[in-house]
Amino acid sequence: MYLVSSLVRMVRVWRKYNESLRELSRLGDRELADIGILRADIQKIAWDAAKAD
Repeated sequence: MYLVSSLVRMVRVWRKYNESLRELSRLGDRELADIGILRADIQKIAWDAAKAD
């Protein structure tokens, strides 16, 4: 049972990561700068956001 719940959680985290990654990647450099994000930091920010939920 623990294995199944861990797998479900990982799938949810991965989906959230991909969603955040897509949304941030769509923004232009100017928009990213306005919110204080460098393009090079998008992957880390998306991963941190996904794990926080």
